[in-house]
Amino acid sequence: MKRGLIIGICVLFLLPLQVWAFGGCEEDCVKCHSLSTEEAQKILGKLGAVEAKALEVKMSPVKGLWEVVVDDKGQNGIMYVGFSKNHVIAGPIIEVDAGLNKTQESFEQLNPQPARYVDTAKIPLEPALVLGEKDARYKVAVFTDPDCPYCAKAHEEMKKVVAERKDIAFFLKFMPLSFHPDAFWKSQSILCKGSLQWLEDNFAKKEIPKPDCDNKPEIEANIRIARALDITGTPTLVLPDGLVVRGVKDAKTLIELVTNPPKKGETK
Repeated sequence: MKRGLIIGICVLFLLPLQVWAFGGCEEDCVKCHSLSTEEAQKILGKLGAVEAKALEVKMSPVKGLWEVVVDDKGQNGIMYVGFSKNHVIAGPIIEVDAGLNKTQESFEQLNPQPARYVDTAKIPLEPALVLGEKDARYKVAVFTDPDCPYCAKAHEEMKKVVAERKDIAFFLKFMPLSFHPDAFWKSQSILCKGSLQWLEDNFAKKEIPKPDCDNKPEIEANIRIARALDITGTPTLVLPDGLVVRGVKDAKTLIELVTNPPKKGETK
């Protein structure tokens, strides 16, 4: 049973999504709490994972938990240890607003994977809200959600890109996440109006009108396309060559990725 636990730790990024919520300290947690790799190693021993090694300890995305990098016979994995050092969690941490698996992100940093590409022919650029020149040389598809705070940050970086590079344009494909109850109708309304300003007003927490047209099928089509391409979180960008880029990237990085993408087979 204990052996099964450590195996679960090593492949936890494959487990079904769960949401964990923990309280933490209000100030800098490391002033009051600590966990050394030696202590983490002792915890692994108590779990019966005698062949596993604790390689690194850092603060997790959730206050109250340490993120511990574990090597189990050459396979890197992640487990979480509570500040009390009495509880271990083998399961993913999900960033609710963005729908991102933060554990998987950490795992991918430990185990760099080849850049992922999708078939851009499966992503029609129309209909979409366009940021930049519609006939720009480089056309980037962006799956976004009007109630995703990370999408708002990504939008600001994309605005910097189009201000600097007229040959890059972003085609915004609305993919409202199911746990954002107002995101669907907001997507409808913004697309009905065809207004970047309404989207930016919404990102700024300003009220926008309810939709006055029936474009529900268009948004549902975006969701189906994203699901077929295994795109589950926002923001997600698909570059002209099909390279998939998740999360927020600064303007300089975006320009480099668009104009000089990694070759297929290279790690991200």
